[in-house]
Amino acid sequence: MSDHRTPPTGTPPRLRMRGIVKRFPGTVACDHADLTVLPGETHCLLGENGAGKSTLMKILAGSLQPDAGEIALDGTPVSPASPQAGLAAGIAVIYQELDLIPDLTVAQNVLLGHSPATGPVIRHRRRAELARAAVARVGGDFPVTATVRDLPIAAQQLTAIAKALTADARLIVMDEPSATLGENDLRKVFDVIRSLTAEGRSVIYISHRMDEVMEIGDRATVLRDGRTVGVHDIRNTTPDRLVAAMIGDSRELTGTTHRPRPAGPPLFEIRAVHSPGLIDISGIEVRAGEIVGLAGLGGAGRTTLLNSLFGNSPTLADLRLDGTELRLRSAASAVRAGIALVPESRKEQGLMLGLSVARNAGLTALSRRPWLNPRGTARRRSRPVLTDLGVRHASPDQLVGQLSGGNQQKVVLAKWITRGGVRVLLLDEPTRGLDVGAKADLYRQVRRLADDGVAVLLASSELNELTANADLIWVLHEGRNVASFDPRVTAESDIAHTVITGTVPHTGATP
Repeated sequence: MSDHRTPPTGTPPRLRMRGIVKRFPGTVACDHADLTVLPGETHCLLGENGAGKSTLMKILAGSLQPDAGEIALDGTPVSPASPQAGLAAGIAVIYQELDLIPDLTVAQNVLLGHSPATGPVIRHRRRAELARAAVARVGGDFPVTATVRDLPIAAQQLTAIAKALTADARLIVMDEPSATLGENDLRKVFDVIRSLTAEGRSVIYISHRMDEVMEIGDRATVLRDGRTVGVHDIRNTTPDRLVAAMIGDSRELTGTTHRPRPAGPPLFEIRAVHSPGLIDISGIEVRAGEIVGLAGLGGAGRTTLLNSLFGNSPTLADLRLDGTELRLRSAASAVRAGIALVPESRKEQGLMLGLSVARNAGLTALSRRPWLNPRGTARRRSRPVLTDLGVRHASPDQLVGQLSGGNQQKVVLAKWITRGGVRVLLLDEPTRGLDVGAKADLYRQVRRLADDGVAVLLASSELNELTANADLIWVLHEGRNVASFDPRVTAESDIAHTVITGTVPHTGATP
């Protein structure tokens, strides 16, 4: 743990965010959230997926504008209108998805926007010197002349931290740095954090790993459902207390599926799926008519697993479908086998926004050769499916991009139903961005497909949705499946504890 420093009496906090509100369609991401960070401290920001951490930090950085609330930096009100304005105010955010320019060199990225120059001419030698000093300070041993895209992800992370140092930020936000760093590189980052706070700078550290929080943090703010539910002095608390604050004391199982759990042999067997450094998963089975949930934090491996099962990612996989070995060399081979994927990003991966509703819904059922598809085929084949799913649209010729998010998601599902022959349905965050009614509609359709004998693998960050719809829930943690739970007999808080820590609190799970 770093040395906690109490600022002199009368010194304002380094950061004070009060009453921050941010609404998105169908949800309130921040609900009068508060955050106070002191000069020279490492302040941990904790909360489950969807608790509001990322939204709060994007507001701080200037990437989003709040609907209400106020921000002060060293006692001075600030309202950054852009990330550039936030950086100019002394706020540097290092996101988990690094905002580096991959085709530029390390030196160009580190000094981007403030390279030493004489008039309009950049002093390349001086820039390289400054970049080398910044990279050395964070423990990097890679050349600053290297192109960022050619570096390992850990070196890219250190480059992003070096970039924040050269901006002379007073407040540095680190979002899940250990997600891409090994133990040795993380030690380097911890050393940098300690040197920064020793200089009087402040660090906001976001992590789900309690061992890191206990080692590097001074205080921790916990968010839950967009609200600040507690501020803890880390010297006087325990990991279990922090986890309890994150998931709440009363989060017991309030609703589960009423469908009888399917019996019989597994239809789809994931005996082993391995991708070096990403996932190592084995022993997951799904019966015909069964809905198996995948719970886990961001980066736990759920999307990687589903993409692998759909043939989108090169992995070593030992799979069985109805007892027969399954080799998936591409998405096309998965489709031929009867595997369907509803991806996390429906607009980028699931739909063709420039085509009509009917064309999208009939896409997988039509010939790849357009001249072999008579006019109206897509409309005729998809019409009963769209009607059955309750897709609200002006006409089959309406552009799918004009529909609401819930109706777009139904169209993604419709294209697989229209094709027919689906035996395994993979759902990746299917209700993200949907309102309550649209979520209920979608899960109603998923249960109908399961009732017809489809094996469903459902990944969601919304644990209450998994407990309400899944027959069995597997928890993924850091690329591995660590435990399975029957939501009918297990408290949701116990499942949430395993999601966060990767450990099973007591009986009720099958490791």
